[in-house]
Amino acid sequence: MLLRLSAALHLVATAALAQIGPLAPSGAPASAFPKPDRPVAEIISPIWASEKERDAVDEAGQLVRRLGIAPGMTVADIGAGSGYHTVRLARAVGPAGRVFGQDVLPRYLAGLAERVGRDGLTNVTVAQGDPHDPRLPPRSVDVAILVHMYHEIAQPFAFLHNLMPALRPGARVGVVDLDRPTDQHGTPRKLLACEFAAVGYRQIAVSDLDGNLGYLAVFAPPDEAERIAPSNIIPCATPKG
Repeated sequence: MLLRLSAALHLVATAALAQIGPLAPSGAPASAFPKPDRPVAEIISPIWASEKERDAVDEAGQLVRRLGIAPGMTVADIGAGSGYHTVRLARAVGPAGRVFGQDVLPRYLAGLAERVGRDGLTNVTVAQGDPHDPRLPPRSVDVAILVHMYHEIAQPFAFLHNLMPALRPGARVGVVDLDRPTDQHGTPRKLLACEFAAVGYRQIAVSDLDGNLGYLAVFAPPDEAERIAPSNIIPCATPKG
């Protein structure tokens, strides 16, 4: 019986692994955009705290409530890492919803795909993006979350520009980060707001999360006619002190 169960789980995980790949053609190239005027943090881990610690302060629940995530929605967990939010969002959106668990590192994606298969989450698609482009399907996403990873995006202007086509009308982008320099694995709030604004996004909310998790900043994308051309983007100055 145990051997049959193990084989079945292996088949499910293998099926999930087969899903890994880009979901949309690559957008504008990174070379078309200016580089950020700040350090870019190195990707060092698929997790930033233990799941037990994060559950103790209801991290996922706070994001679901503050971002208005509801059954039937499609949510992109960008920089999904170990899949902490991916699996919890899959339950929040229910069988009629969809979660894209997206990352750029194959080893993270392999672990995430295995986890998705092991948990039997049929409403999750594991996908590989590019460092400058999430490569999500056009007009597919109601909410995108970037949790403790924005400071690791080497080409943020290209990334945010290429994210826009995937967002549905009324979509929101939520960023969770710590209010400290990017080379210390955080993003100052003013710098984050400036970089999003440089590409045309509008900040609609920012608040501290409970449990010393950092802050949540929420942005709305511009209408297509209001998007800022790559050549017109002006990098933001890194805050001093």
